[in-house]
Amino acid sequence: ERYMHAVSVDDFDTQDVLIHDDYLLLYPQSGERIRGRENRRALVEGYPGRQEGRLRPTIDHITGTDDEWITKASWPAWSVVHLVGSADEFSVTERFAYPGGDTWHVVALITVRDGKIWRETDYFAAGRAPWSGGNLRHRREPQDG
Repeated sequence: ERYMHAVSVDDFDTQDVLIHDDYLLLYPQSGERIRGRENRRALVEGYPGRQEGRLRPTIDHITGTDDEWITKASWPAWSVVHLVGSADEFSVTERFAYPGGDTWHVVALITVRDGKIWRETDYFAAGRAPWSGGNLRHRREPQDG
């Protein structure tokens, strides 16, 4: 909750406190590795859409038990859809609405060590139209959001 609040208000100093000294962020789809707190901060500060102030989560509230949370975003640019985990392993699904109108889905796998975010692996997928072929087209239901 403290970390998400820090992200939502661009409190980079608090984010840095909650990031492990040996932090490593992996983007397997592009082969990128971002190592260390300073490099992570530079990535976040320079992320596309952030300069315009339009790509930032605004968390209204977080609800859940000790090992499962749902956040309700009060602005749709970046929504944490689901976060689940316990002890030191968490997975987060998120939805990003970029300034150009594209919506991307993200799955983040997070490992905590010494009470700080130590490892993070993020997977990205562009939104797409429903598949129109085969015999499943009459069996599926639309999802909200």
